[in-house]
Amino acid sequence: MAKAAPKTNTTVNPTEEELLEQGKGRPTPTRREREAANRRPIVGGSTEDKKAARARLTNEREKARVGMANGEERYLPAKDKGEQRKFVRDWIDARWNVGEIMMPVLVLFLIVGFAASQTVIASYALLLVWAFVALFVIDCVVLWLSFRKKLTAKFGSMQRGTFLYILTRAWQLRFLRLPKPQVKRGQYPTR
Repeated sequence: MAKAAPKTNTTVNPTEEELLEQGKGRPTPTRREREAANRRPIVGGSTEDKKAARARLTNEREKARVGMANGEERYLPAKDKGEQRKFVRDWIDARWNVGEIMMPVLVLFLIVGFAASQTVIASYALLLVWAFVALFVIDCVVLWLSFRKKLTAKFGSMQRGTFLYILTRAWQLRFLRLPKPQVKRGQYPTR
């Protein structure tokens, strides 16, 4: 293996003229000039630009909101996308669910419980609440067991999280569901 040639230390002392030529070519800006440069906006500083951008964003958001409410695939969040989820939504929306009326019934029982506190009526109201919750759980189990067979028969396998998707869709009041129901009651999707 050959050795590398030794480096020679050649230091050159620059002249004053060379030192002056190496400068940045312009004077250092004063503090006032730097602050003035920082005050003006870099991009989109005019109010007309801001208003136009805000109007464009509002228009895009409105399109996305309407598209999601109508069930358009490109506007749906990831949890609602896909053929299986559309099938689940249509099936849940076509049937009557115990969970749909659960919220109004629970609010009613809450009012009755407060109005008739420490009476026999409040005790019965509490028992009815638990009975209604049990009815909801039974409805969800029956729905899941029957729906699991339908999904595997139609699609072969199920998407992850389908049980919770069915549960949350069945729990919501029909007019509060997003995407909005696309089918009427009793209008089940084809198997």
